[in-house]
Amino acid sequence: MTLESGFVLTRQAKDINGKSHIELWLATDQGPTQLIIEGEQAVFFIEQTQIQACQAIAKQQQIAVDVRPLELKDFNQQSLAGCYFASHYQASKLAQALHQANIITLEADIKLADRYLMERFIQGSLEFTGTITHYGDYRQVRQAKCRQADYLPQLHVVSLDIECSEKGLLYSIGLHSPLDSRVIMVGQPQAAETTIQWVADEYHLLSALVDWFQRFDPDVIIGWNVIDFDFRLLHKRAEWHQLKLKLGRAKQASYFRSAAQTNQGFITIPGRVVLDGIDTLKTATYQFRSWSLEAVSRQLLGEGKAITQPHDRMEEINRLYQQDKPQLAHYNLQDCILVEKIFQHTHLLDFVIQRSRLTGLELDRIGGSVAAFTNLYLPQLHRAGYIAPNLHSENWMASPGGYVMDSRPGLYDSVLVLDFKSLYPSIIRSFLIDPLGLIEGLTLDVGPASHQAVEGFRGGQFHRQRHFLPAMIEALWAARDIAKKNKEPAFSQAIKIIMNSFYGVLGSSGCRFFDTRLASSITMRGHEIMKQTKMLIEAQGYQVIYGDTDSTFVSLGGALSQTQADQIGRDLVWHINQWWTTHLEQTYALSSFLELEYETHYRKFLMPTIRGSETGSKKRYAGLIGEPGAEKMVFKGLESARSDWTPLAQHFQSELYWMIFHDQQPDEYIRTTVEQTLAGEFDQQLTYQKRLRRKLHEYQKNVPPQVRAARLADEINARLGRALQYQNKGTIEYCMTLNGPEPKQYLSSPIDYQHYIDKQLKPVADAILPFINRQFEQIIAPQLGLF
Repeated sequence: MTLESGFVLTRQAKDINGKSHIELWLATDQGPTQLIIEGEQAVFFIEQTQIQACQAIAKQQQIAVDVRPLELKDFNQQSLAGCYFASHYQASKLAQALHQANIITLEADIKLADRYLMERFIQGSLEFTGTITHYGDYRQVRQAKCRQADYLPQLHVVSLDIECSEKGLLYSIGLHSPLDSRVIMVGQPQAAETTIQWVADEYHLLSALVDWFQRFDPDVIIGWNVIDFDFRLLHKRAEWHQLKLKLGRAKQASYFRSAAQTNQGFITIPGRVVLDGIDTLKTATYQFRSWSLEAVSRQLLGEGKAITQPHDRMEEINRLYQQDKPQLAHYNLQDCILVEKIFQHTHLLDFVIQRSRLTGLELDRIGGSVAAFTNLYLPQLHRAGYIAPNLHSENWMASPGGYVMDSRPGLYDSVLVLDFKSLYPSIIRSFLIDPLGLIEGLTLDVGPASHQAVEGFRGGQFHRQRHFLPAMIEALWAARDIAKKNKEPAFSQAIKIIMNSFYGVLGSSGCRFFDTRLASSITMRGHEIMKQTKMLIEAQGYQVIYGDTDSTFVSLGGALSQTQADQIGRDLVWHINQWWTTHLEQTYALSSFLELEYETHYRKFLMPTIRGSETGSKKRYAGLIGEPGAEKMVFKGLESARSDWTPLAQHFQSELYWMIFHDQQPDEYIRTTVEQTLAGEFDQQLTYQKRLRRKLHEYQKNVPPQVRAARLADEINARLGRALQYQNKGTIEYCMTLNGPEPKQYLSSPIDYQHYIDKQLKPVADAILPFINRQFEQIIAPQLGLF
């Protein structure tokens, strides 16, 4: 049989006639392909001492199971047996019965399709053979056999967006792809510049959507809040019409479900992937002040929606639907186009493809650090003779976080930042930290010899030869270097996120490999490295003024040129890297992968105090980098870098710090800013934007200003017959008035200017003025008397 290559779009296991079937949908060069894998047995593991008890319970429950003793052990060195089943249902039923009998089952939570792929080291792409049948728009391969491959797919993407009334009645559906771009609209045909497919009613709108999917057959559907809003409503309306949404390949119906506690939506469309723009951007570590399509597209693309205000938008949509449907179609399609542009601009599709190729995660998997680690680690662990543990129910001791040094507050000239490159991954590589290495290492004595273990922290010790994680890190590290060299940003970012997630996974009680000895041997080693590095730097005659996780801030003692600072930075990192290489070799007989880098020279640097004290702050600083003519201000943790401070405070901080960093007298600027604020000249800069992290009714005690503003906004919305905006979390914009916080959209009371001077301007000024022997109150005292 001929081998072909493909990329996994969706995976699903189901029982048919009492036997498990795995269905994989692939994108291939020959078109969409459905693989059917039959006869794959479901399996979990028990201790061999429980074989008879397991068989007795299975007989009582009338469950057919094949229990076999295996040459495998658990992490407590107990010998194990495998329990094999023809169907997933039988496996699940017996696992529940054993749990009720207090018999521990291992790896019973691994899904059949996931196990099939991971045990073959299949990560996204695969090669397959089997008996092929053609069904017009797709191929089916039965008796399929698969193996690992390296194949990069070309996926057909459609951007989808719906328009509806505030009550959830569908008006139109926008669909934008390279193959076809149109709006399906309820209404009588009219002339329009946009391609519109007119339908008689909502039922025929949904039917036309199904027909479009079967005709144009996309691999990937993208949108904005497309699962929780668009597909939720599409399925709700289809259910009302008693219509099955057969959006999947082979005319299979899509399936929508909501999480019981959070109400988060999930969509399954066989053969197609749904990527929500918001969730995918978050997975790729993007951050925005607001996650509205309008805000994100403005920030990334410099363009936005045709209607910008939420209530204007709803009212305008209703008006357009009644009076100008061609214009509504234009607006609908514009949202689809914006989402497509965002995906292209940020290389999001490339990112999820590369992440899948690295980890085997589904393309639409949100987050997934634990699942990625499990995919990569489990098959190697099995080949080493071990079965993974379950999640720990005990309250295990947490490991300490990253090292954060007490800072030395002050206004400095010439501060260097020296940064350990990927500190936690390099600690894992250098000190051989690994789940299997821990279990095997605990059987040995600690020492530098090849037959001894490497000592960790909190009782951890690690085998020098039996481990996988250091090699996994090494492979990812090398792949990232190649991706950077080849200028593949999506691939590089995917690798960085995965590599840096390994520590978090080992330190998470949500991971089956969690052990405080693992995580502590990483973080506490990091503390040791940072403290020793500080001593080495200060032995060279320089002062360390701050340290945070992997970064060390070094004062050079006075203003130096860029050339002088660069030379000192290079000399320091060479000296320290050499010290660590020698230290690890002589003390532990280990190779050092620790790499300190010279990152930045701040010509001016401010380390502020904690507000109201003389103690240095942490994770808050500002500085000036670059030569004159190419200078840049950097703010970390201060008002200019935080989304919950007003534009007034952010602009004031940027200007004030610029002046002080350039040795300019700030008094006149401060007085002028206060005067203009009191005169109402900065009213457009007084808006707070804050997130509502809980549902509105859940705020009972200590109700913050943003919640008061949100409640007032929805009270007004209700009076005006508008949809409520803020009941289920969200972001609110509001101003402080003499009558308290009021939503920006319904602002009616006079602004409380004194609030903005006391709570926005003063804290910004107080962070830096004492270092030049000035005080905010003294500078503005003459101005306040004028108002």
